[in-house]
Amino acid sequence: MNTDIENLFKDTVLGHPVGLFILFFTEMWERFSFYGMRILLILFLTAPMMSDNPGWDWPREHALSLIGTYASLLYLTPIIGGWIADKWTGYRMAVVIGCIIMTLGHAAMALETTMSFYLGLALLVIGTGFFKPNITSIISEMYKTRESKKDGAYTIFYMGVNAGAFFGMMLCGYLAENYGWAYGFGLAGIFMFLGMLQFVLAHKIFGQVGAAPTKKLDVVQDVKVPTELELEKEEVEAAIKLNPFTAFDKILIALSSIGGLLYLFNDPMEKIGGSTMFPFEFMGMSGSNVVVIAALILFLILLVARIARYLPIVRDRLIAVSVFALFTVFFFAFFEQSLGSMTLFASDYTNRDLNGSAATIFKIVDGLLTTIPLIIITYVIVLIFRKTFTRIGASNIILAIAFIGVWGLVLYRIYDKSFSDELKVDATWFGILNSFFIITLAPIFSKWWESKYNPSAAMKYAIGLVLLGLGFAILAYGASDIPSGAKSASVSMIFLILAYLLHTMGELCLSPLGLSYLSKLVPARMIGFMFGVWYLAIAVGQKVANTMGGMIDKISAEYSLGVFFLIFAVIPIAVGLVSMVLNPVLKKLMHGVR
Repeated sequence: MNTDIENLFKDTVLGHPVGLFILFFTEMWERFSFYGMRILLILFLTAPMMSDNPGWDWPREHALSLIGTYASLLYLTPIIGGWIADKWTGYRMAVVIGCIIMTLGHAAMALETTMSFYLGLALLVIGTGFFKPNITSIISEMYKTRESKKDGAYTIFYMGVNAGAFFGMMLCGYLAENYGWAYGFGLAGIFMFLGMLQFVLAHKIFGQVGAAPTKKLDVVQDVKVPTELELEKEEVEAAIKLNPFTAFDKILIALSSIGGLLYLFNDPMEKIGGSTMFPFEFMGMSGSNVVVIAALILFLILLVARIARYLPIVRDRLIAVSVFALFTVFFFAFFEQSLGSMTLFASDYTNRDLNGSAATIFKIVDGLLTTIPLIIITYVIVLIFRKTFTRIGASNIILAIAFIGVWGLVLYRIYDKSFSDELKVDATWFGILNSFFIITLAPIFSKWWESKYNPSAAMKYAIGLVLLGLGFAILAYGASDIPSGAKSASVSMIFLILAYLLHTMGELCLSPLGLSYLSKLVPARMIGFMFGVWYLAIAVGQKVANTMGGMIDKISAEYSLGVFFLIFAVIPIAVGLVSMVLNPVLKKLMHGVR
């Protein structure tokens, strides 16, 4: 294994092995297809049947209920996909399996029939379960002997994530809104297929890295725990001691998992189809709510029981992780409005018509936004070709075809919008702002975290939540003049742009740091379980986000759209202030971990 790792580092680009960039582009195309398709969902499902680009004309509540279940499952199946890769397939084969399944999912969605649509969503959920956890695991294995370079590797890799999201939302959105939904869904599938081919044809460059597991164990010597993370001797022994799941634990896991999954499937079934798996009420609550609350209570009992088995220092740190997971639920419950209620706001309530100098300025800025990143990435591709064409020429050719396709679409899009003094900005265009702001602001935040002014974990969460709330406060102000029940309006797009800016700044304070703190605070024997808890927190946040977003019509009809967004402003700010107040307590619970 170490020989294969050393071979990977013989050919480097920008100081990192070529294999990292194979993974970079595989992830880029997967994110291209994922975000390109996902931003279309709410618009396609709610678009009127009698229109130039007919959709399914669903009520917003119904559409967001389905999207919430879909988004939640995307964070649950990786727990299973990672386990399967660890036990049987290995990381690389799991990535290939995921790519194949997701390609079939995108192809099914492009057909736009009811059955193929649901089948496509199901395949995407399953495929993501195989793909998402395992491509990052390959990077971890690649840098096993180069720990000092791992942070830089992940930074490069996540640039691929955001580049894929950026171009996917832009190009799939452009085709879908201007030429038909099937073109947008189909383009997502094409690039997923190209990403799969590029990875499969380059697999030999990795040697045994990420291959199927064997019974032979790697022996790691001279491992030294950093001084600031050392525990008392008895705590170390407690942390590494096998803490098996009891029969009671397994029963709780089974019951809470079944209850949660049944709720996820029942919610859209109840709202869209009018049928339910739980035709009863208890104390005024519907059967569906009773089931999900019971599942949550059982899971909390499981979590408390597991944590209680550790001695004080480890137990305290696990309590801190659990509190951060709760804050994560709140954050994503509001942040994920970006592909739900905020996309609806862009489509139906934002003035997207530009003319004269405003249209000209937008065209110039938009052209620079799209072409400059492409030029940079194309330069990296040229460097890769020089290093690897004799070894993985077929993979390089597929990568070149994909980028020629992107260049062609980008230039055609610029050309298509350049001959008119008037311009209507695509509703999906606003979705790219998050990726753009991440790419531009991430280096600034990274420098902040490395400086002497680096805030504590609780303060980072607090800042992130407050910034998120302020973003919604700007939207609430922008929507304040929209009358109750209005289905359309013409609010300046500056409000939406500023909201995305503040939300992205909040995300940079919180989202990338969660797993880092998790790895520092959780003992080795429990890290798998706590990673599952973390993904569960995000999954819950996804479902809550779209459930609350689905109330947009009810709240805006009874009160106003401004009040709807004001609610989304007040709650995150309040939770952020709670995080500030808890800062001393959480620092104490973390026992020196920063």
